[in-house]
Amino acid sequence: MGGICESHAQKNSLLNAMNRFIGAVNNMDQTVMVPSLLRDVPVEPDGAPEPGRYLRDAEADMFSYYQQLKAIRNDIEWGVVQRGSASSAAGDREPKERDAEAATAADGGGAPDPDLEQLFRFHLRGLHGVLSKLTLQANDLTNRYKQEIGIAGWGH
Repeated sequence: MGGICESHAQKNSLLNAMNRFIGAVNNMDQTVMVPSLLRDVPVEPDGAPEPGRYLRDAEADMFSYYQQLKAIRNDIEWGVVQRGSASSAAGDREPKERDAEAATAADGGGAPDPDLEQLFRFHLRGLHGVLSKLTLQANDLTNRYKQEIGIAGWGH
């Protein structure tokens, strides 16, 4: 009985969710041989709303969504890279000043400590949900690409 609970818990672990997402994006990346074919392909086929729309509202076509999924995968695999003014502003300050700010941020900025376990679980559930939706979206993009180039039945 312990094995069943452990396997169910492992199935829902954050590491497994990240691995499923990374695997789906890797499969998408291997399937999509000519990403430029995704340009001007609408995100929603036939205007039908799909789950995960909040990720797509700002995207014009499947190509930009393809790039977004790959960027998220890279952030998970390699860490988030500071972009834009935040990194240059941090680079302009003295190391002591940056260390003091980091210590204050890590310390909670002097604010009373929230229930860290509750906060952790809240963010863990949210991250797991987002990764699950992103995995579905990567799989959908792969299937749409196959339809666009006429190999929809391959690989099943």
